Amino acid sequence: MEGHIYKAFDVELKELKESILYEGGLVEKAIREAIKALLERNSDLAKNVIENDDIVNAKEVEIDEFCLKLLALRQPAARDLRFITTAIKINYDLERIGDMAVNICERVLELNQEPQLKPYIDLPNMAETVELMVKESLDAFVKEDVELALKVTKDDEKVDQLLDQIFRELLTYMIENPKIISRATRILFISKYLERMADHAVNIAELVIFMVEGKIIRHIKYNE
Repeated sequence: MEGHIYKAFDVELKELKESILYEGGLVEKAIREAIKALLERNSDLAKNVIENDDIVNAKEVEIDEFCLKLLALRQPAARDLRFITTAIKINYDLERIGDMAVNICERVLELNQEPQLKPYIDLPNMAETVELMVKESLDAFVKEDVELALKVTKDDEKVDQLLDQIFRELLTYMIENPKIISRATRILFISKYLERMADHAVNIAELVIFMVEGKIIRHIKYNE
């Protein structure tokens, strides 16, 4: 009987992992389509991303409820407890990333009401890095890969550098022509949303390290 309980619990943990990955896939798609909507000035696609956020939100609630059920009924200890509590926090970070994709699309709808300010170069690069960070943080979660998680934390520096670069460029535009301030500000908002997505990917990576090694590295430099 006890062996049957453990086998059922293993199945439930696998189901939890798959649910997190499914939610992650939805979020990665939202990032990709939000930036595509920006580059192609595609308002319909932007609206679609906004509408699909309800699916991410519903998945977040479902995962939270499942985790609470596991904690209450299985009373996990040690590694299994760390896995479930990590999943709860990753679930939150993924939902927040989805919200940032929605925010980008809201700015896209506003930008599409006016002529395009400039060709986008740094923003697509920034978005590509962010999407990769999200993907790799989830890969690290699935594979329990500390090295990959550490890579994600280091990649955040590239995103921060691009944010600074975009800010300086837009500031120059606004000084030269105050009439474009509203458009420049919205583009700056988009870059900031991407930077916050990267921060959430870093959160996930740090949680993976905690799950695998029991070490909390947030706010400190990780040492081997």
